[in-house]
Amino acid sequence: MDEYGKVYMNLEELIIQKGISKTQLSYRSKISHTQINRFCKGDAVRIDFNTIARLCYALDCKVSELIIYEPPTS
Repeated sequence: MDEYGKVYMNLEELIIQKGISKTQLSYRSKISHTQINRFCKGDAVRIDFNTIARLCYALDCKVSELIIYEPPTS
């Protein structure tokens, strides 16, 4: 973990909680299935505000539910 903590997307968990498939999320958010998989695996390095807004809209969630910050443990 970095000295400043860690920021990650809670997308996989939200998909399960909302009972939606990645294909349905891709369709509703107009984000490619490949990109959604990257977000779920934590492979995405950057994400823009428009993408965050589309995911929150499609999942009916708040940004704070989608993006998680973990402070450093030391």
